[in-house]
Formats: sequence, structure tokens, C-alpha cells
Amino acid sequence: MDNEIKLTLDPTAGISTPATAAAAAAEAPKVEIPAEQVKVLDESQFTESERKVIDDFSAQIDITDSAMILGYGAAAQKKISDFSDTALGGVRNKDFGEVGTMVTDLISNLREMNDEAENDTGFKKLFRSTKRKIQDIKLKYDKCESSVNSIVGILEQHQITLLKDISMFDELYEMNLSYFKELSMYIIAGKKKLEKERATTLVELKEKAKTSGLPEDAQAANDFEEQCVRFERKLHDLELTRMVSIQMSPQIRLVQNNDTMMTEKIQTVIMNTIPLWKSQMVIALGIEHSRQAMEAGRAVTDMTNELLKKNASALKQATVEITKEAERGIVDIETLTQTNADLIATLDEIQNIQKEGRDKRALAEAELGRIESELKAKLIGINS
Repeated sequence: MDNEIKLTLDPTAGISTPATAAAAAAEAPKVEIPAEQVKVLDESQFTESERKVIDDFSAQIDITDSAMILGYGAAAQKKISDFSDTALGGVRNKDFGEVGTMVTDLISNLREMNDEAENDTGFKKLFRSTKRKIQDIKLKYDKCESSVNSIVGILEQHQITLLKDISMFDELYEMNLSYFKELSMYIIAGKKKLEKERATTLVELKEKAKTSGLPEDAQAANDFEEQCVRFERKLHDLELTRMVSIQMSPQIRLVQNNDTMMTEKIQTVIMNTIPLWKSQMVIALGIEHSRQAMEAGRAVTDMTNELLKKNASALKQATVEITKEAERGIVDIETLTQTNADLIATLDEIQNIQKEGRDKRALAEAELGRIESELKAKLIGINS
């Protein structure tokens, strides 16, 4: 494919569609635009062969041809227009909303993995709670791991898209440089032709009008001057289009640099951040295992100490009671003392009762003797 820029007076020549523009960009000439050349449009930026193309093309321009003036540089302008549409299709905000949502959910799950353990008490409750919490953490870990893997997959797809865009922007940049140079050549050729026509043809027409004094000659001079003005306006339009092309180059580089930085950021996330998340989740699970094992060991120790204390207290109490019981006699001295006192009191009471019985019997015997004497006396009295 010929890389040489060809100027044409055909406004439809050389126009490529957006589909073919990218393919043609790979073979477009690489032209750097120094800052000083952006400010001043001259022929110093062109090669000798390109300056010859400009001169030859300038000689073909016919300012009196209205159709030519209307379509002058239209092919280059159309290329810039098509190029802008192509660039606009690539310059778009990358949608990372899905990644952002997944990262938010992942952070929520990671925070849940660091929640405080339940305050279960008791030996059996501890092990039951431990088993349940370990299962919960494993479920959360699996959920986080799935989220991380999904995020990695999406980020890799975005990275591929960004890398394609970066390559596309390189092609667009080269295309823009080529179109910029082509527009510059049209403008210089047109200005050279305009300057020449105003210095020669327009002067001749005005002199002829002055000399002849004929209105048709004056009208011809006026018409030609108006055509020069129209062509000058056309060149100005091309200069505006050229400025759009000038501005497009740094814009392309800015967007390309943004995509490059985002690609590097994604690479950092995939290579560093994601593995760090995974390692931290594994560490969190290991810490939970250790903490649960520590709590179980603490519960066993506490229970053992509690049992030892209770057994020691029970042993002390039983030993004291058994020793006291072993040191006791068969009969307590208090019991013997009480029994002896009761026995003496019983004997004293028996003695008193016996004495009272003897006294009563003596009184009864006396009374019986008196009764008997009375009875005898009565009986004697009756018989006498």
C-alpha cells in the first residue's frame, strides 16, 4: 500500500469508512508534530518530494470553479470526521460498576469473618458453638473465594479490553498525524494559490477594469475577488479542522495513558491485592481455629480446676467427719453422765416411793387396828 499522501480536487476521493480506517492506520506514515510547527504553518515540516506535491497541486487549483472551492479539502475533512467517530467509539468510560459491587460484597463478607464469637457458656455449649462457628467461617470463606475469583475474571476481561483500546489508540494517533499532515498540505497549497492569484490575476483584472472602464470588467474583477474571499474562508475552515486534529493528538494520548494506568492498576490488583485477600482469609480461618482450640483448652482447664477444688473440699469434709467419728468412744461420756444422773434420780425416786409406801402401810396398820378395836368393842357392847 502506498504511504505517500496524495492531494485531490475530488471531494469524495480517498474517503475510508470507520471499519477500514483502523486497518489503514497500521500502514499510515508516522509523523511527529513539533510544538513550533503547530503554531506556524509553513513548508519546512515537509520533505522535498512533499513540497513538490504541494506546488504541483497548487497549480491545479482553479479559484473560479465554485464546485472546486466548495469541495476543496473535503476528502481530508471527511477523513477527520470519520476518524473522530472511530475515536469516539473507543473513548468511553469503562464500566467497572459490576466489579465495584462485587468488591463491596466481598468487603462485607470479610468483615463478617472478623465478628466476635458468641458468648456461649458451659462445657458442652462451648464445643457445640465452636463447631457451628467454624462451619460458618468456612461457608463465608467459600463465599469470599467465589467472589474473589469472579472479580479476577471480570478484571482480566477489562484488562484485555483496555489493552485492545491502547493498541487502537496507537493506530488512531498515527492516523491523526497522517490526516493532520494531509490537511496542512491542502492549506499550504491553497494559500500559495490564493496568494499568487491575488498578486497576479486579481491585479490584472482590476487594472483591466480601470483601463477599460467597462462595467463587465469591473464585475469580473469583483467576482474574482469574491471567489478569492470564498476560497480564503474555505482555507480557514480547513485550518479549524486542522486545529481539531491538533487537539485530538494530546486527547488520544491522555485517554491512552489513563487506560495504561488502569491496566497497570488491574495488574497490581490481580497479582498483589487478590492473593493478599486470599491469604488473609486463610489466616483469619486459621486464627479462628486457634482461638477456638484455645477456648476449648481453657474450658477444659477451668473445668478440671473446678472439679479438683470440689473434690478437695469434699475429701476434706469427709476426712474430718470420719476422723471425728473414729476418735469417738463406743459410748460418749456425756451419755454415761446423763444415764448415771437419770439412774440416781430413778433410785432416789424409788426410795422415796418405798418410804412413802412403808409410811402409808404403817398408818394403814394402825388404822386397821383402831377399826378392829372399834369393831370388837361394838360387838362386845351388843352382846352384853
